Amino acid sequence: MKNRLGVIVATMVAVWWSSAGGQTINGPARRSLGAGGFRIERLNPALDAIVSADAQLELLGDRFALTEGPVWVPEGTNGYLLFSDNAANVIYKWARGKPLSVFLEKSGYTGSDVTSVGAQTVAGRVPIILIGSNGLALDPQGRLVVTAMNDRTVYRLEKDGTRTILADRYDGKRFNGPNDIVVASTGRIYFTDSVWGLRGAEKDPNRELPFSGFFLIEPVEGTLSRPPIRLLGSDEGAPGTFPNGITLSPDETKLYVTAGARRTMRYDILPDGGIANGRLFVEHGSDGMRVDRRGNLYTTSGGTPGVVQITSPDGVPLGRLHLPQPTTEPRPRVCATNVAFGDADDRGLYITACTHLFKIRLKEPGVRPAASQNSELRTPK
Repeated sequence: MKNRLGVIVATMVAVWWSSAGGQTINGPARRSLGAGGFRIERLNPALDAIVSADAQLELLGDRFALTEGPVWVPEGTNGYLLFSDNAANVIYKWARGKPLSVFLEKSGYTGSDVTSVGAQTVAGRVPIILIGSNGLALDPQGRLVVTAMNDRTVYRLEKDGTRTILADRYDGKRFNGPNDIVVASTGRIYFTDSVWGLRGAEKDPNRELPFSGFFLIEPVEGTLSRPPIRLLGSDEGAPGTFPNGITLSPDETKLYVTAGARRTMRYDILPDGGIANGRLFVEHGSDGMRVDRRGNLYTTSGGTPGVVQITSPDGVPLGRLHLPQPTTEPRPRVCATNVAFGDADDRGLYITACTHLFKIRLKEPGVRPAASQNSELRTPK
């Protein structure tokens, strides 16, 4: 009886440690995820200044459906992470030493009928519908800005918990499904729009915009009118180049946008916020991305197997973080959808990975675009 009680207690502790933010993926813990463990691939000696060869991957949570859009929110001397679960239709809040909690319900779809909304994908072996929020960002005032794929809007969460719609149409036509987002220190909002907000994707009869594109929302304060929206680029006439991930260089003079699978473009940003001189930057990147303070770009693979690639500002691939690929049943899906820098020193790299959430500590601090140091958010009622 005593031995059985010990096993039960040990199991309860292990489950709490995994969900509360805590399991290091090395040694015995790696074996629990199956044969495919975490691996750092060094492509260039410059990687050594960014990540230690023996850096450990930390499992912060699992059993999600599809995690996306992480953003770090400073609070006091540290802070917490917000991230979307695109199928659960919530934004979760993760903080060290505290239980995972729901920060916002109905984060991407505020309706009640899900029979005809949201594109379909899988979480491991389980078919799921993508109805929740996707990209999250803070504006210079510390307010949360959200891409709501199935409401087909971009909205701002005010400090009192109300939502202000910033964009829902371009040229009178509804967006297909706002996807990723980044906010500049000027308050300008750059976001991508994809077909994943529609059940039938590009063939959905409710589709109004005939292309996927990336857009600029101009900052407007103190007015009830919608802010101006500009189309910066699209995949119209260029099949397979649909935009998804988007981010800014540290000095906000460059805009990075993915162009289909395994291609990331870089554009010069003009004084009016527009772009010019688009060119292929690196043959990697399918989903969300961020930069560190030296301008290195962290791109994600999107689907499985989950890979985060680090590329120098000159376009030289420096290395890759290969996420563990479980082989146990029921089979989860560990991909790499997005990344965000956090912790008090901005050296924590948080990785949303479909059914999982990971973190790795780096040597080089990252950039939190437009992040305010006084951006404490109140959990909406």
